[in-house]
Amino acid sequence: MIDGFDYDAPAELFPTRSRKGNRPMGYRRFDKASEAIRFAMEELSPDLLVGAHLEVEEDRFDSEGIRRLYEHAEYPLARRGASSADEAPGPRAPRTGGRK
Repeated sequence: MIDGFDYDAPAELFPTRSRKGNRPMGYRRFDKASEAIRFAMEELSPDLLVGAHLEVEEDRFDSEGIRRLYEHAEYPLARRGASSADEAPGPRAPRTGGRK
């Protein structure tokens, strides 16, 4: 259920317990699902993301579902590491006055 997903709906993120049995990051509520997805994908360690789940409007998404929502074309926020064509460096000007 990704088509028609409401990235603006409130969301709850439930991380997994660490291997030591504690929960270094507890439950978090987000005003927008897009913010929860960004947090899960860009801030949680991979170990915590594996067992995490996201709840949005009665729908529940595991770590793979969170990843699919993050990678979907309709995801509204800029992804970490993504650059636009405006930010990409252009060709370098040739050097002048250097040694031969």
